[in-house]
Amino acid sequence: MKLTVIGCSGSYAGPDSSASSYLIEAPHHEDSRRTYRLLVDLGSGALGALHRHVDPLLIDAVLISHLHADHFFDISGYYVMRKYHPSGPAPRIPVWGPRGMKARVARAYGLPLDPGMNDEFAFKRLRKGTFDIGPFTITAKRVLHPIEAFAFRIEHEGKVLVYSGDTAVCDALVELAEGADILLAEAAFRDDEDNPPGVHMTGSEAASVARDACCKALVLTHVPPWHDKLDALHEAEGVFLGPISLAAEGAGYSL
Repeated sequence: MKLTVIGCSGSYAGPDSSASSYLIEAPHHEDSRRTYRLLVDLGSGALGALHRHVDPLLIDAVLISHLHADHFFDISGYYVMRKYHPSGPAPRIPVWGPRGMKARVARAYGLPLDPGMNDEFAFKRLRKGTFDIGPFTITAKRVLHPIEAFAFRIEHEGKVLVYSGDTAVCDALVELAEGADILLAEAAFRDDEDNPPGVHMTGSEAASVARDACCKALVLTHVPPWHDKLDALHEAEGVFLGPISLAAEGAGYSL
């Protein structure tokens, strides 16, 4: 299983990265000579960045953690690409997302709800529980954020990647991350600020989840452009004693 960071800027696309988007790849479950490509989130600016790593028309499925623009809004451009590409309309691909997603994306592009984007995407309602997407086993849990939001445990051949999505510290995330090879965790807030409850984590809080869940490595992501990423790293150091790194656009990790 391979993880590539397509975008990791928090809240909006920044000068160094587009907003949240992550490409997960593994051998195809139907033909091991092929690669199955799962795109987790597709935030503002991420579709353009995706071109640097793979033809977006080769994506097999999309998984959206929650309906804030920095996690889903480039689905609008992706709709245009799949509908109007000079090679012809692309086949429908599955898109898992929270309640109301297909209506939200239709309104975002000014489309009637019927057909909306249903000819381009096969929308599937995301619920907590375990299910398969291609070769991956996905476990989704609701986490602590102002709107319906999910974190994901993504497993393939004994390897585990956990993505926090957007969340404050919560028991659900610790449970989901148990023993993960990599915890990809947001660190949008700072310890020395007066942060609203139930929205995001600081670097030290993300590290505490990695520590309590006995994760093998921590990757900090979703740092807004108004913060220095190194602050998140410094907050995490000493809380989690395993390897810690900062997500960067184009960074790759093999599990």
